[in-house]
Amino acid sequence: MPFSNLAKSDRAGKKSIVGGPINRLKPGSVVPRNIASVRDDGEQDDEENTWENRALLKPDDQLNLSEAELKEEITRILKANNPNAPQNIVRFNYKEKMYKLIPHVEQLAIHFQMDGNLIPIDSEEAKRQMMKREDEAEEESETVNVETETVKPAEEEDEEGNKRAVGRKEKKPANQFNFSDRASQTYNNPSRDRGEMTEPPPRANFSSNATQWEIFDAYIEDYEQQQKSKEKKPSHKAAEKPKAKKTNLSDQGDEMLKVAKSAKILERMVNQNTFDEIALDFKYYEDDADDFRDQEGTLLPLWKFSCDKAKKLSVTSLTWNKKYTDLFAVAYGSYDFLKQAKGLILLYSLKNPSYPEFIYYTESGVMSLDFHSDYPHLIAAGFYDGSVAVYNTAESTQIAKYSSSARNGKHTDPVWQVKWQKDDLDGNMNFFSVSSDGRVVCWTLAKSELLFTDVVTLSLENTLDGPEGAIVAALGCGTCFDFNKQQDQIFLVCTEEGKVHKCSKSYTNQFLDTFDAHHMAVYSVAWNSYHPKIYLTCSADWTVKIWDHTCKDPLFTYDLGSAVGDAAWAPYSSTVFAAVTADGKVFVFDLNINKYEPICEQVVVQKKKTKLTHIAFNSKYPIIIVGDDRGNIISLKLSPNLRKKPKEKKGQEAPKGPEFEIPKLDKILSLVRDPEASTKQ
Repeated sequence: MPFSNLAKSDRAGKKSIVGGPINRLKPGSVVPRNIASVRDDGEQDDEENTWENRALLKPDDQLNLSEAELKEEITRILKANNPNAPQNIVRFNYKEKMYKLIPHVEQLAIHFQMDGNLIPIDSEEAKRQMMKREDEAEEESETVNVETETVKPAEEEDEEGNKRAVGRKEKKPANQFNFSDRASQTYNNPSRDRGEMTEPPPRANFSSNATQWEIFDAYIEDYEQQQKSKEKKPSHKAAEKPKAKKTNLSDQGDEMLKVAKSAKILERMVNQNTFDEIALDFKYYEDDADDFRDQEGTLLPLWKFSCDKAKKLSVTSLTWNKKYTDLFAVAYGSYDFLKQAKGLILLYSLKNPSYPEFIYYTESGVMSLDFHSDYPHLIAAGFYDGSVAVYNTAESTQIAKYSSSARNGKHTDPVWQVKWQKDDLDGNMNFFSVSSDGRVVCWTLAKSELLFTDVVTLSLENTLDGPEGAIVAALGCGTCFDFNKQQDQIFLVCTEEGKVHKCSKSYTNQFLDTFDAHHMAVYSVAWNSYHPKIYLTCSADWTVKIWDHTCKDPLFTYDLGSAVGDAAWAPYSSTVFAAVTADGKVFVFDLNINKYEPICEQVVVQKKKTKLTHIAFNSKYPIIIVGDDRGNIISLKLSPNLRKKPKEKKGQEAPKGPEFEIPKLDKILSLVRDPEASTKQ
């Protein structure tokens, strides 16, 4: 019980239990008592004189208090704190990593505790137990009456006049809070054995000589019986068997589809554990060594994508999905005319680097791919045999939804690039293709077929003499093209002769302008992601050039020392671009940092003589993917120096978008366009 009480002590004199005031005594003095209250009248007279002769002694150290001080009441409070409870308990705090004093200590002290088995007689539990006791008493009385009808128990009346049996013990009501375990052992029935005798089956001995002709006759009889049984069977049953097999195959396919989604999730979980370190690098790693480099960066290798089915094939195209930024498509074919084989289209996800999400087999090598921006499940593909096709990843089929043929304007040479465009005035989807046959064709997706329209024919200035003095117009071999990001009517077409033609969808008979860009074939052309006038080209003549489509001469020229397979602008900056070369190197340039040299030059292939063919930037994550001629795709993460963003001012957001990127690039290009004016300023 807790120590809580309030007591008052009065220093003034109080009345005694017997009667009369009690004087304040000194320690050790004798207290005079009223003998009349204790003893009889006779004894009081004898000892009265002896008590009166006794004097009170006052100690020397007793305080001399006045009457007011003696009558003063002093209040003392008894607190509920346990005096024996410790006040200095210290425990280790793992959060703050130090020992801390516990502020609250348990002050409860239990002096007595006992579990009772009594319940109120008026409660529901008591009533139920009383009723149960009465029922049991009635059952016992009935059994007793049946067994011993002559013997009756003695009865007596209680105070109220009710009769009750004598010698019968009343059962105490059980307490519902006092539980006890009961167990009993059941009686096992005795086992019995039962047996019966059966009559043995009849036996007979048979013996014969087996000759060759008897064996032959037995086989002939068996064969004739089989033929007769086949003739008796109806024909419709035989037709039902293959149907049953087909249904069984369809059922198996449905069951596989049910398991496929769960298996894919499980596969991704296993890959996440397998490539855990790479996933952490992709998400969180930043190269701190960039702070000590002179504005130079590095590329961190992440996942490597490869498939056994794509061995001995080259990566001919790479493209990211516009909506699902972790998904990209890879085209496999061959650039060697003498080693043409079947092609392959693989769709990989960063969530599962070990195996592609979709696989499409083709009869000819795939040379180009492109995802639709509004319909991410549609893929346009161009093939080495000159045909084009559209695949729908939402359908579980290997057959292309649309494909071209010789009847509907198929190209006669390899299709080097395809590009989706906005829907036409009728709302039909369409894409463009360029081929070595000198044609740029617009393909429109009708209900069940592809409709073609020749947009531009790449004619050369020189003519050829045909048979019998006829003049034949020479056609240029188209290699790549790209549409302006702001004005999609204007597009650039490059040729194997090293020329760049500026064309328009509205003027199909002639070029808007022609640039003598390179001395060898142009492999890639790309408009700047922000600036509407700037584009870059790369060629087999080892150079990458940056152009203004209003000027005939290049603004920048970079010699990379090997054939440049592909080049691309970064989606996050107007001054950053990257290129890959045939000697296995990746170059990253930032015109805002260094206009003359790359800020990153790194070899990313493992084997010598491996050529890098294509490169693609991711629109959301700071990574790039590069493909080589051995069928491998390598993902690389850009270090912080390769993706520098403008500094944020206090209280303001960092400038973003074309409003900031276009002036930044114009400021750099102004130094090249008019260097004298810049030096005067």
